[in-house]
Amino acid sequence: MNSERHTYCAADGTPLQYKSWNISGAKQALVLLHRGHEHADRWDSVIPSLILPDTAIYAWEARGHGQSEGRRGHAAGFMEYVRDLDTFIRHLEKTHGLRPESTVVVAHSVGAVVAATWVHDFAPNIAGLVLATPALEVNLIVPGALTAIRALQKVKPDATIQSYVRGAWLTRDPAAAAAYDADTAVSKDISARVLVDLFDTGRRVINDAAVMDRPLLLFSAGDDKVVKREAILNLYDSYGSDEKIHLTLKGARHAIFHDLCRDEACSAISRFARRCFSRPAPRRLEADLSSPVTNAEYAALRKPLPAPCLKSLSFSLQRAGLGSLGRLSQGIRIGHATGFDSGESLDYVYENKARGELLIGRIIDHFYLSAIGWRGIRQRRSCMKHALGHALRSVREEGMPLKLMDVAGGAGRYLLDVLVDEPNGHDLQVLCRDWSEGALSKGRESAARMSLSERIEHRRGDAFDEESLAAVEPRPSITVVSGLYELFPDNARLQRSLRGIYRGLPPGGWLIYTGQPWHPQVEMIARTLTNRDGEFWIMRRRPQGEMDALVEQAGFKKERQWIDDFGIFTVCAARKPLA
Repeated sequence: MNSERHTYCAADGTPLQYKSWNISGAKQALVLLHRGHEHADRWDSVIPSLILPDTAIYAWEARGHGQSEGRRGHAAGFMEYVRDLDTFIRHLEKTHGLRPESTVVVAHSVGAVVAATWVHDFAPNIAGLVLATPALEVNLIVPGALTAIRALQKVKPDATIQSYVRGAWLTRDPAAAAAYDADTAVSKDISARVLVDLFDTGRRVINDAAVMDRPLLLFSAGDDKVVKREAILNLYDSYGSDEKIHLTLKGARHAIFHDLCRDEACSAISRFARRCFSRPAPRRLEADLSSPVTNAEYAALRKPLPAPCLKSLSFSLQRAGLGSLGRLSQGIRIGHATGFDSGESLDYVYENKARGELLIGRIIDHFYLSAIGWRGIRQRRSCMKHALGHALRSVREEGMPLKLMDVAGGAGRYLLDVLVDEPNGHDLQVLCRDWSEGALSKGRESAARMSLSERIEHRRGDAFDEESLAAVEPRPSITVVSGLYELFPDNARLQRSLRGIYRGLPPGGWLIYTGQPWHPQVEMIARTLTNRDGEFWIMRRRPQGEMDALVEQAGFKKERQWIDDFGIFTVCAARKPLA
């Protein structure tokens, strides 16, 4: 088989490499992801065993690996690999005509965690997923090593760890082991931050694997000394699809594609891929149904904890602390007064400047603002900026009116930032709707102070009123729904809202929407914090697949997605078809 090397650009402009085989006229595809430290050329000896009729094969090469640009073994964080993979798939769609619904992703070790995270966080409509000895929990050998690496990473953020793995650990084939040890393109470096993130992300994916619905073929190796088999079994047990297979390769070591079991593994992949290609990719859950997994979680959060129990006591103590000493923190005080989900509270979080009464109040406020959820919220704001920039460029290039509407923008503080951002231009007009007249009044005052009143209108409106959204004037080219749908557990009102937005947009118009598919503090929030209505802030997580299904049902086509470093918040850009 002849191969070609290609280059594509990651979202940050970094040139990354990949290889292709048999791409001319192919109707379906395999996308291969190598293990950590390795590179795309390591698939060369495997390709002949994976050839299928009318099937193109693409082998991704991660940043900092092989011939791809970047410091060896380094990235800004593990999620950068996940974002790179999403960019790669979109590149293949645009450049080679790849269709996700006719694509099976085959990923190995660290690459398998990248692929699993992508499937969880981005909910691609692929035909199937193969995870080979996924590095969900690496065997670090030395007790306490992970704790030490976490400490090192805090002291020295760009620290590098050297892999202890040699060829004999990976395969029983002496020739393959020698080839690995002699391969100068294999780097033993890995960023301490990436390694820590790998553990945390693996745990997150395992814990929430029940929402993943793509057909799965999972491999574990019987004599794997590199990764822990228990984590692989936990993923399989939790995985949400009924179409899942787990194969244990007896006696095999970690690198199953270069071990004596390679033919058995490749044959299983070929059979699995043929089955996936022979039928349509499973549809997302019906958009008028919600995830049974997160529904059950939400129902449990609505019930009081049994008393006495340690968990109940813990949350009672946290509530008492927030209601007493916590009030010295200005952020917590605002949360108690207006609701921790309110626009006022979020504006304070965005500002990210610790304030409070006395030194202890400022210290408490610092830790409050450093909570992982608030860090994710601030990253969501950055993602929103990228999404708006993407949509505004498209609207400008196509000569559509530069008019933007947020259906529940509150005071519209971020919209003022959008208006003064030079790349967005001075001809952009904004409509900020919200149900709260108090928030709108604050928005008008802020706009007046910034001399922006002529470019932004604050108007009272119901974000779930289909008819008013459909008839809004002036007609927007871009509609934003940010941080709203996550607050409501049922889908019926979202469907009304999305139908109205779709009707109100012109052909080619854009919808920017946010999601919250996962949150590590969802129970703590539900048991200790109050919302704008003074009730406990109980959220139903909406998996990305469910959110995208609702948007698709309304008639939109999702084009792009951005996500924070923790996998909590997503921002997506979807488009109303031109015809």
